[in-house]
Amino acid sequence: METESEVLSKSKICRGGFLILVMTGTHNQDFDRLIKAADELGKNFQEKFFIQTGNSKIKPENCEWKQLLTPAELQKKISESSLVITHAGAGSIINSLKNGKKTIVVPREKRFQEHVNDHQIELAEALDKEKKVLICRNLENLRKKINESKNLIIPKQENKEMIKEIESFLGE
Repeated sequence: METESEVLSKSKICRGGFLILVMTGTHNQDFDRLIKAADELGKNFQEKFFIQTGNSKIKPENCEWKQLLTPAELQKKISESSLVITHAGAGSIINSLKNGKKTIVVPREKRFQEHVNDHQIELAEALDKEKKVLICRNLENLRKKINESKNLIIPKQENKEMIKEIESFLGE
């Protein structure tokens, strides 16, 4: 397995100011659709992208990336980011929101064989409806959603309250 520095040295490093963090999670099915879209945007985008690729076999060419991040590395990337684009895993969404990050959620979909069912769509739609996140199901609209995120206001609330709301939605 390649080290992070070996991987990063093979990538064309994106130029720009703020960091857009893309998280695919650790699910055993790939999320190539999101990685391809983010990498394509990374070619000519003002902000720099960092992609956590998870179990995908795709290696981004236009952005910094790493397959998996340790919890400390992930926390550092979230802290450094101006925007988080994530799959609709509850833990990833909670982590982004509790750190006060504007969040775009791209749910994994069964029809693309990215997950075994469509529970991520349900969670993403519910949080989008409550204006806690922006949902992006059609990745042709990802650039538009990034621009819309500039107007997204992250509600100030207790982390416990937000986590309780998400857990309540999930039935936990």
